[in-house]
Amino acid sequence: MSTVKIFSGSSSRYLAEKIAESYGQPLGNLVIQKFSDGEMSPSFTESVRGSDVFIIQSTFPPADNMMELLLIIDAARRASAATVVVVMPYFGYARQDRKDKPRVAIGAKLTANILMAAGANRIMTFDLHAGQIQGFFDVPVDHLDGSAIFVPYLQSLQLKNMLFASPDVGGVTRARAYAGYFHTEMVVCDKHRKRANEIASMQIIGDVEGADVVLVDDMVDTAGTICKAANIIMEKGANSVRAICTHPVLSGNAYENINNSVLEELVVTNTIPLKGESDKIRVLSVADLFAGAIAKLQTHGSISSLFI
Repeated sequence: MSTVKIFSGSSSRYLAEKIAESYGQPLGNLVIQKFSDGEMSPSFTESVRGSDVFIIQSTFPPADNMMELLLIIDAARRASAATVVVVMPYFGYARQDRKDKPRVAIGAKLTANILMAAGANRIMTFDLHAGQIQGFFDVPVDHLDGSAIFVPYLQSLQLKNMLFASPDVGGVTRARAYAGYFHTEMVVCDKHRKRANEIASMQIIGDVEGADVVLVDDMVDTAGTICKAANIIMEKGANSVRAICTHPVLSGNAYENINNSVLEELVVTNTIPLKGESDKIRVLSVADLFAGAIAKLQTHGSISSLFI
């Protein structure tokens, strides 16, 4: 069996240290030199020849995070690593998974192409915006599921009349999976946008009266959709409303929107570090899940055994 060596890019070191600790070994030694103009030059200060190299790096903005990841992949490949596994807790550009209007890029497919061209042998990621992105790759993709993190937390709340809601039509499958597991009902928030990050109108499809509603989404950006959905749900007679969103992008007025909303709490994971603080935001760690997935890969075990 090949030796496992875990390395981290700059943006995800806070999480990579926890994953490595959970796995039971320290992070490998990687130095990223930066020239005065910002150009990066990563180098491994230990041998990776014949090793299974796991590179942990999320690709949230700025774009330097992606470029740094590509350079690390290339360095590992040129240093004769046996395999290069890219661990991307947050897969940037996942929202650009199709042509939703004429003459636009499909950023998720371009990202997949670039990662494979750099030399990635396998991708491990978490709660993709759209599951079909796995098909953009010609290498194996381990798509970990957020339910392994959120279900135990929701069970601990012991909500009396739990009901799940999708903040938009695109997230129905995700919300239905949670509703099916908990044997509860679900509702849908049907929204219409004028442009990105700006909602023109929204209505609730289904009955929420007296329910403890849990909004389910893969990411929260400006929090406009989640907060508007929460307000409407409470207006319709819900007992309480909270949200579980895997990736806390939280840009623009997100923190202000969350603090001023009727949300009981916003439960997220640490795939992206928080930029600010809010008493309403609760962060759950994905470190043990990723460490378990790495261990399963090395023993040729089933990744699906980690799913709920």
